[in-house]
Amino acid sequence: MSDTDLQNSLQKLRPTLLRFAMLQLRDEAAAEDVVQETLLAALEGKSKFSGRSQLKTWAISILRNKIVDLMRRGSREGSLPLVDDQGDEDFDALFDGSGHWQEAPGDWGDPSAVLEQRGFYDVLELCMQALPENVARVFTMREVLGFETEEICKELKMSSSNCWVVLYRARMRLRECLQLRWFSAG
Repeated sequence: MSDTDLQNSLQKLRPTLLRFAMLQLRDEAAAEDVVQETLLAALEGKSKFSGRSQLKTWAISILRNKIVDLMRRGSREGSLPLVDDQGDEDFDALFDGSGHWQEAPGDWGDPSAVLEQRGFYDVLELCMQALPENVARVFTMREVLGFETEEICKELKMSSSNCWVVLYRARMRLRECLQLRWFSAG
């Protein structure tokens, strides 16, 4: 692939990369910076791209690493506030006294088929954006960027019990949002 072809292909990927970065960082300036760093790293490291994967996959991999680096730098500068107990009532109301669902979640069908539907990712993105920033950050670090729980706790200076509470809340809110906006929307 020539330099010009690579530059053009990366420029076409820029909106996708920016959207991914915005979803993870929730800061337009930081997302723009990390995408620029990604594009520069891709151009400088073009010899490392062997073509065994798609260019998009390779670029997103570079972007993920840049986001992880940014989060690590940011976590050293300050810690996230601990999650308080507010909002537990919202989740408690979903369960009966024995811990079972008051109303069981609807059937989501075949997960693989759902993931292949283009509109699903738009709804998932909306649901992720609706999460409180700190909850979304912990969830993203764990489920999207692949951090281990211990690493999240170290990076964000939080206890493991607090981290698990945050992850639980994120999953519950995402489940509820997806149920309302995708699976029940028909």
